[in-house]
Amino acid sequence: MANQVLGMWEKFRGFPGGSRLFSLAFTWKAPYFRSIRPHFVQVSPNFASLVLPKRRAVQNHIGTVHAIAVCNGLEAAMGALAEATVPTGKRWLPKGMEVAYLAKSTSDLTCSAETDPAAWTTGPDVPVHVKATRADGTVVVQGTINLWVTDKK
Repeated sequence: MANQVLGMWEKFRGFPGGSRLFSLAFTWKAPYFRSIRPHFVQVSPNFASLVLPKRRAVQNHIGTVHAIAVCNGLEAAMGALAEATVPTGKRWLPKGMEVAYLAKSTSDLTCSAETDPAAWTTGPDVPVHVKATRADGTVVVQGTINLWVTDKK
């Protein structure tokens, strides 16, 4: 699937509305992410980002994007990055997530995930650095999702 995700991104992004089509296909494969309606804007080895729209379905009682919805956006970005990056013959599983909530999520958010290319060869622990940024540039959530990368059986 790793090359499938990157190949699908490369194929779809050349068409009008291609990033939206990719986003729909991604959430079809991983339906849990449909709840946040991510719109991927970049998928490449070692980096992925998406926009998580602020809408009523993901808001909490004070009208900001719910913390868990933000974490879902970060995990979706990490998943696209991992699929686009994992070396042939390897597989990945998330081990854990550590995040800090730094500011209120009062707008659409850009959720991004980034890795050091060398981490994929030195594993099996691969830290993925994630952050969610408001439209005004303020980082609202920042953290690390740790992956366990092993040989495919």
